[in-house]
Amino acid sequence: MWIALPLPLFFMSLAFLLRAEVHTPRDARQIKIWKPLCTGLLVLICIHSLTRPADAHDSRYTLLITVGLVFSWAGDILLIFQANPRAFLAGLVAFLSAHMVYIAAFIYMQLSLEHMGQIEVESLAAMGLALLGSIVYRYLRPGLGKLRLPVLFYILAISVMVHRALVVAWAPASTTTFSALVLGGAVLFYLSDAILAINKFRFGGQRSNYRTWNLATYYIGQLLIALSASFLT
Repeated sequence: MWIALPLPLFFMSLAFLLRAEVHTPRDARQIKIWKPLCTGLLVLICIHSLTRPADAHDSRYTLLITVGLVFSWAGDILLIFQANPRAFLAGLVAFLSAHMVYIAAFIYMQLSLEHMGQIEVESLAAMGLALLGSIVYRYLRPGLGKLRLPVLFYILAISVMVHRALVVAWAPASTTTFSALVLGGAVLFYLSDAILAINKFRFGGQRSNYRTWNLATYYIGQLLIALSASFLT
């Protein structure tokens, strides 16, 4: 299986990226190399699902997740220059697009699994995510400035993404592995964005430990989502 190459390369690249982040001073040159490479390897890991047996993957789901990763790839590159407000906003739009594609992918899988959902569980999850999102937004609001509306919309989008991941993971026809990958990936993605936002808007991006945790949770979350395309059965 050729995934034996991109997966170890991904972890090696992530290790070099995290080392560049904790280096004093922060090694911006190395970050510009390893950050895009990490996401590029995730695209390869996702595409690998197409080599799996026909009953273990769904080409449409793989395509959607791949498109989401490509948008994330663009966002990663743009956020390298997040000190520039325009680059940060463009990165926000790229990741917003990634979340919208992931939402479409999870809804597609829900329909493919013929899961109509459970109103009580979905409503409870929606209320919980709405409460969490409002707490995060209120905490960030003093430092948002002109980005209040874009950030609010982004929190809404990522909350919906997590919600749809929960619904498809809850589907009786979902395998335990697929459910764990999808839900774990979505939750870690949410957590990584919360850490990024808190560091940027509350601490001016100066907390190096926040940057490290942001990257670690982000890339492991994205890896789980990419791997989910290979474990539908």
